[in-house]
Amino acid sequence: MDTKELLKKVRKIEIKTRRLSDHIFGGEYHSTFKGRGMTFSEVRQYQYGDDVRNIDWNVTARTIIPHVKVFEEERELIMMLMVDVSGSELFGTEEQFKNEVVTEIAATLAFSATQNNDKIGLILFSDEVELYVPPKKGRSHVLRIIRELIEFQPKSKGTNVAEALKFMRNVMKKKAIVFVLSDFIADDYKQTLKIAAGKHDITGIRVYDKHEEEMPNIGMVQMQDEETGELLLVNTQSKSVRKNYAKFYHEKVDYYRDSFAKSGAGTIDCRVDESYVKKLLGYFKRRG
Repeated sequence: MDTKELLKKVRKIEIKTRRLSDHIFGGEYHSTFKGRGMTFSEVRQYQYGDDVRNIDWNVTARTIIPHVKVFEEERELIMMLMVDVSGSELFGTEEQFKNEVVTEIAATLAFSATQNNDKIGLILFSDEVELYVPPKKGRSHVLRIIRELIEFQPKSKGTNVAEALKFMRNVMKKKAIVFVLSDFIADDYKQTLKIAAGKHDITGIRVYDKHEEEMPNIGMVQMQDEETGELLLVNTQSKSVRKNYAKFYHEKVDYYRDSFAKSGAGTIDCRVDESYVKKLLGYFKRRG
């Protein structure tokens, strides 16, 4: 992809997702994810309805007029976007591939965080951590993240969610809001997730295509595993083949839901032909 085409794609995504974050998600994001606590702001004269526990007795004694301490939420937070860039994210039978929907969701979340002056970081992972962009503030930083999501070429096609979570734990010393965007066709990450969710506010966003859920009956088909590169001749007319595939797929989905539920982390399931706007908004409102 040349520079001109890349910039055009980045701009298109910015216009769409920034509008969403400005008009829909900004307030919901703020009310859902709280700051680290309350910090002292100022002292002012007591007004009817003020909490008497906040009276500043030193100032009150000095001025002979009741004064109260005013506190405000310490708002600055860190959002970490963990994005699966494995081969299976290139799957898509509807208008968009999974990785394109993931990019839009990540951009919307990033702009929502920017509205609140929060820092945003990025981890791209396959079966290893492919790229780490440390958290920073500002529009130009978000645009860099979008560029990486569009043009990054991973070295590997596998998926290892546990390895990515371990890396995140090591680099994030302060509590962060973490969104893991993947199809979660993976396993062996339950314990790692539980440990990470003990410190960080984690949400898994499963992006999937409806045609992944069941194998269609279309005869003998040559298929390639996007994560291993292996070519297979598959008889989709076979009931046992379709049954085994469905079993494999739903076991992965059940593992994902069970792992996140038991760790106390949140989940959003988003099919590529559904509105991720409604899914995100509904999640924020439930949590808020």
